[in-house]
Amino acid sequence: MEKLKYPIGRYNPQQELSEQELAQAILAIAQLPQKLRTAVANLTPEQLDTPYRDGGWTVRQVIHHLPDSHLNGYMRQKLALTEDVPTIRPYDEVAWAALPDSLHGDPGISLRLLEALHQRWVLLLQSLTPEQLARKFTHPASGGQSIRQHIGNYAWHGNHHLAHVTELIRREGWDKA
Repeated sequence: MEKLKYPIGRYNPQQELSEQELAQAILAIAQLPQKLRTAVANLTPEQLDTPYRDGGWTVRQVIHHLPDSHLNGYMRQKLALTEDVPTIRPYDEVAWAALPDSLHGDPGISLRLLEALHQRWVLLLQSLTPEQLARKFTHPASGGQSIRQHIGNYAWHGNHHLAHVTELIRREGWDKA
């Protein structure tokens, strides 16, 4: 069950990403939309509505969750860049994934949203100075985090959910059809 929940392992927050790790994390964020689009390109509606594990979200819900989550991440970073250590507002991602747009919506809409968001996000991330990367926000549950740390978190997050989808496709043999 652990491997199904965390196919690339649990996130291990680092105190400080090196410059090389930061560049790799930004590249992962840049590449996620196309990797996800490629992974789901040939899935049927029934396959899109298959959970990646018992009790887990469907592929469709994962596709819709990514722009929901990454929009929140992008906004948190923008708040940290424009306010002095803002306290950000968490959201109930499980409840969001249970809304009709996530349960039944066209995945193409969220794939386009993710592509546009990540293009804009990567432009921002590539322009940040060391001082800006060190700016922080506070999460009510997990405490303070710098933008540099947050970039690593979202690189992992995207790859984590991409692996949910690609591992399901591999396990079910849908990649051989």
